[in-house]
Amino acid sequence: MYFSRLTFNPLVSPQQLAQILLQDTYREHQALWQLFDTDPDATRDFLYRQVIEQGRIKYYLLSERIPVDKSGMWLVDTPKPYDPKLVEGQKLFFTLRANPVVTVATAEGKKLRHDVVMNAKKQMGFDALSPADRPLLQQVVQDSCVPWLQARAEANGFSIEPELVTVDGYQQHESFAKQQKRSVRYSTVDFQGILTVADPERFRTALFSGIGKAKAFGCGLLLVKRI
Repeated sequence: MYFSRLTFNPLVSPQQLAQILLQDTYREHQALWQLFDTDPDATRDFLYRQVIEQGRIKYYLLSERIPVDKSGMWLVDTPKPYDPKLVEGQKLFFTLRANPVVTVATAEGKKLRHDVVMNAKKQMGFDALSPADRPLLQQVVQDSCVPWLQARAEANGFSIEPELVTVDGYQQHESFAKQQKRSVRYSTVDFQGILTVADPERFRTALFSGIGKAKAFGCGLLLVKRI
């Protein structure tokens, strides 16, 4: 695996950037896909996240192949081999942009995926509550998303203490891929906090494969560093 940092080439025209930044995350994903072979039978083998640092848009990219820019659109830092040294009991600071969903059965027996925040609001009758009784949206986000992550922690080789994890940046998105007949709607939140490695091999797989859904839209990449 290789870890890269990408920024836009300052010589690229605003019109070219607008095609990515002012459209949707599907176009963003396609632009990043062009950094790799365009084999029609290939499957996505990278995770990414867009961040804004010091007013500049950057991308963190974790991939099985070294990204190669042939368009002149990107400035790619020298990709570094990604081989984290993990041990049981190790504590790490982490950040994660995720698409938290829960599977809900309908009255007809169908199983649907719901945004965990919207599902929590529905269960508490959020919209019908008086302003005095209605919790802050940020509290709903925190109370619904931390348990979502905690429920997936063991299978991914780590544990968290809820009081050491914060959640913010809740957003709803809509994207439209050319091959799809209708738009795709999804939500994202940003986690950060401290985790403990419980199973190094499982956790390594989580780092390489990502956590949750909507990975094609910049979700799932778990970034960690030593405390």
